[in-house]
Amino acid sequence: MNTPMRAWRHQRVWLLGASSGIGEALARALVAQGAQVALSARRAERLDALAQELPNTLSLPCDAADPQSLALAAEKVLATWGGVDLAVYLAGDYQPMRAWDYDHSVAERLLAVNLLGAMAFAAALTPILLRQGRGQIAFVSSVAGYRGLPKALAYGPSKAALSNFAEALYLDLAPRGLGVRLINPGFVATPLTAKNDFAMPALISPEQAAEEILRGLAGSGFEIHFPKRFTRWLKLLRLLPYRLYFPLVRRFTGA
Repeated sequence: MNTPMRAWRHQRVWLLGASSGIGEALARALVAQGAQVALSARRAERLDALAQELPNTLSLPCDAADPQSLALAAEKVLATWGGVDLAVYLAGDYQPMRAWDYDHSVAERLLAVNLLGAMAFAAALTPILLRQGRGQIAFVSSVAGYRGLPKALAYGPSKAALSNFAEALYLDLAPRGLGVRLINPGFVATPLTAKNDFAMPALISPEQAAEEILRGLAGSGFEIHFPKRFTRWLKLLRLLPYRLYFPLVRRFTGA
């Protein structure tokens, strides 16, 4: 059950992947609206500096790719707050990759952070939420998971699998009164997208992305996607048969 979240004062929010980009922008937006925010990422010094700057925040370093580290962080959140109202998995990794420069070690790293870390995050949180009988988990995926795209040989599959996982989790938890959200951004100006060597259509700032996420959380929908002037076109492409989809993608991307 995705209960709309509009009043953030005193809400307990855990953000994993909060040291930069969308995560940092979302932390700032939530604090501005009165939420209590736990900040997690690998970079402890950056988290500590951010926590000193923002009131009502907790610095909680952990490694998204380490299930034990995630479980310990969840225990600390529970010990500090007694529960959590919203947990958002924002950790992610990206590396452009084509078939002729495939690197299996890089692919494994992307899957570890983008998918397996999200699954471990959910595993650590689900018992807490079930005991509470309420609360929500959100996963930041990507429109790159909609269908196969050039230069996303490893990144795209990791996000497609994450979306599938979120859907299955929703089917399990919604009947028990818990919320699951899937957040699919388009291009957002972050250190990860800075690796791209092409013009990114409908590029938005992390602050704009944070606004879109809060707007989506104020509703009850499963998927939050933005900017819609871009994501709606990708949703349309997803409906096309392969004989039309492949030529169109090659034409628009120059692949």
